[in-house]
Amino acid sequence: MNRMTTQEVKEYMENNKNTSLIDVRETEEVKAGKIPGAVNIPLGLLEFRLQDIDKSKEHILVCRSGNRSGMAANILESRGYKVINMDGGMLDWDGPTE
Repeated sequence: MNRMTTQEVKEYMENNKNTSLIDVRETEEVKAGKIPGAVNIPLGLLEFRLQDIDKSKEHILVCRSGNRSGMAANILESRGYKVINMDGGMLDWDGPTE
């Protein structure tokens, strides 16, 4: 599984505008703030929402600390998706939120 720190994700997103962000936290957690442009698909619903995830794109997975997004990365990677896990999650994120 590919991994990036929050700082690496910020830099990567600046240079790769087509990269998708998927926040796998629960809806209530996301209400406190998410990375602009991130799509919320809670981990428990991920397998039911595969049709909503573009297989031709690369996806950065985000959660609170990096654990759930790591599980999500394993699920998606095993189904042929290109994914990157953001280590440290929103706890380490110091960029903009919405």
